Amino acid sequence: MRVLITTSSFGKADKRPLELCREKCEVTLNPYGRKLTTEEFIDLTADADAVIAGVENITREALVQRPNIKVISRCGVGMDNIDQQACRESGIKLYNTPNASVASVAELTVTIMLDLLKNVSNMNRDLKAGTWNKMTGLMLEGKHIGIIGLGRIGRRVAELLRVFGVEIAYTDIQDMKNDFTYMEKQELLSWADIITIHASDCEEGTYLIGAEDIQKMKDTSFLVNTSRGRFIDEDALYDALNTKRIQGAALDVYNEEPYQGKLCELDNVILTPHISSSAKEGRAVMEMEAVQNLFEGLGIKYD
Repeated sequence: MRVLITTSSFGKADKRPLELCREKCEVTLNPYGRKLTTEEFIDLTADADAVIAGVENITREALVQRPNIKVISRCGVGMDNIDQQACRESGIKLYNTPNASVASVAELTVTIMLDLLKNVSNMNRDLKAGTWNKMTGLMLEGKHIGIIGLGRIGRRVAELLRVFGVEIAYTDIQDMKNDFTYMEKQELLSWADIITIHASDCEEGTYLIGAEDIQKMKDTSFLVNTSRGRFIDEDALYDALNTKRIQGAALDVYNEEPYQGKLCELDNVILTPHISSSAKEGRAVMEMEAVQNLFEGLGIKYD
């Protein structure tokens, strides 16, 4: 069986998933070290029976040209980059790894949230440049935290934040009747000191946080996104940060990756290169699950 592994970091956290895959299959790795374009995906899957997929867009156009693909095993949670209807129509078995990255993403979310409040990255930059600049930070304790999307990751973030003595509310497609306060999105935006996004999807051509949404936020508030880059209008966010309409933001995901946009010019935004699920321990578990799902789809037995 021939397998294309599109995620460029596969096997770096732990060699065992890649070694196991190579024991049973002929493996082709992503030669570009970045997210594949549709054309590159089509080219690299010319003789592939299956794919261990990353965040590249796997379109109907690509799948129509590659009827040889029998299984797509997504190394990660989100499936919105894959045309699932086209997979069903083509009989492609589709898998993901919904649990492996939960702790890693939640921990990074809390980490960059604290960094925003404490100015850790800015003071680290200044001190290394020779400037002893004591910046005044903020306490997390007592803050209102608004969570957009209370799925696996959103709930884990809420659980981690509880120990800081914060108030937590959330919005989702419906009130889940749990031990956290539910609010409609517009109410949540005006209430929260920090908004953190953990949704799984939004309507095509729209943003979860657009210019009008930002106008509802407090001018002292912060925005955190470790979910999907396309959920935020980056131009509107840049304008809001540049004019101090909101106080700060932290992003791990972007509309286009690798990101080289104008948010890099600003001091009140923390930018990380889509590494929320890249904790060594979590990444190893995720990749092993992706290989196991692949084998299940292909009917390959392993010990």
